[in-house]
Amino acid sequence: MKTLFALVESPFSPHFPDLYQELGILVERFDSARNLHRALQKQAPDFFLGEFIYGWGNDYAGNTISNLDVTLRTLQSRAPGSRTIVVMQPSETPHIGKLLALFPVHAVLKYPVSEADMRAALQATS
Repeated sequence: MKTLFALVESPFSPHFPDLYQELGILVERFDSARNLHRALQKQAPDFFLGEFIYGWGNDYAGNTISNLDVTLRTLQSRAPGSRTIVVMQPSETPHIGKLLALFPVHAVLKYPVSEADMRAALQATS
């Protein structure tokens, strides 16, 4: 069975339990990056799902782009084979390129995310 770790930081986070079951994917949802990072020490997921929120001046040193930076760096070292699926508000479109320049992302989905969108992201091979 495949696994998907979902970082749920907002009420908009997509969740399709019937689809995941149909595709044979066990989902673990985390309400904080810290808890997700602990789980990564024990298991590497096949997929990671997180919401992109651009960091408007959240780091005085300018080292982070968004809320996902630390998690994506952790995934690179702990689960390099994981496929990252990023969801985002359409208003974040001007900023997603900054994240994509730093990290490999399998799919970017804009809200509202449909079950068909998620299916395509989970079944895509590249």
